[in-house]
Amino acid sequence: MALDRWIALAFVALCCVYGYAAFFTMDDQLPRILQRNPVWPSTFPKMLTFLGLVVGLIVLFTPKPNAEGKPAKDGAIDLTRLGDYHIGQAIGLLVLMVAYALTLRPLGFLGSTVGFLVLGAALLGERRFHILIPVALIATGSIWYLVQEVLGIFLRPWPGIFM
Repeated sequence: MALDRWIALAFVALCCVYGYAAFFTMDDQLPRILQRNPVWPSTFPKMLTFLGLVVGLIVLFTPKPNAEGKPAKDGAIDLTRLGDYHIGQAIGLLVLMVAYALTLRPLGFLGSTVGFLVLGAALLGERRFHILIPVALIATGSIWYLVQEVLGIFLRPWPGIFM
């Protein structure tokens, strides 16, 4: 079985576990007054489960054309040449994402997000820091303003020692 089908199978299994939680465990603690609402806290997870299962099953059961003897298409991953790809950059980005999640509280949203954007772009090869840093600052500030002021969701901008 091809790699995309294995990934689709894992995705379908994940959707099944998520769907079980959405359909059977999320609404047990609702008060009686909220049980008459048309939209419950599990409505969006139920929709995500359904859409995820549909997409996963389409990928899983769509027949693939026979590609024996034909060269690989541009953009297709050739597992025999896995060392030719930028695996180090991909792993570096994953490590950077984990570091971003861990530094979100200590550094605040603005510091950790600007750091993530600048370090991630530098990891991917961007070297024009005179453009990169202002763009990261503007993007981070815009997202913080939208979440904090427009949506009204508190998002700690600075580290806890400044608050």
